[in-house]
Amino acid sequence: MPTYHFSQDPARMQLDVIHGYLQRSYWCPNIRRDVVETALHNSMVIGAFEAESGQQVAYARLITDRATFAYLCDVFVLEEHRGHKLSQQMLEQLFVHPELQTLRRWCLATWNAQPLYAKLGFEPVPADRWMHLKPPEERWQ
Repeated sequence: MPTYHFSQDPARMQLDVIHGYLQRSYWCPNIRRDVVETALHNSMVIGAFEAESGQQVAYARLITDRATFAYLCDVFVLEEHRGHKLSQQMLEQLFVHPELQTLRRWCLATWNAQPLYAKLGFEPVPADRWMHLKPPEERWQ
């Protein structure tokens, strides 16, 4: 089994890996590299890296005011590294981060990973409370 290490240093994140995955994801297909880079630098991030090669193999981004609210997004593990609980380990490290201990709410949106997040304590949100505004895709693609 490979050995992994984790980092929350934005400078360690490998933008080629992150953009490469996100541009083919279902939630932001064809996203521009500059948009991914700006999001990375304006968020709290964590990555998992294969110890032997130093290659980034997983990523999660947290949009937060570091006081009351956090939105978890862009969580992925490269296909060949799945099954090692890397997502769970990244989130567990974020949960204990000293700057996030006063958060009143963590939110996320997922199409296919509800069981993973339920194991970590996330629950479905009453749909009648939430609204959203979705600008045209041309702004970020």
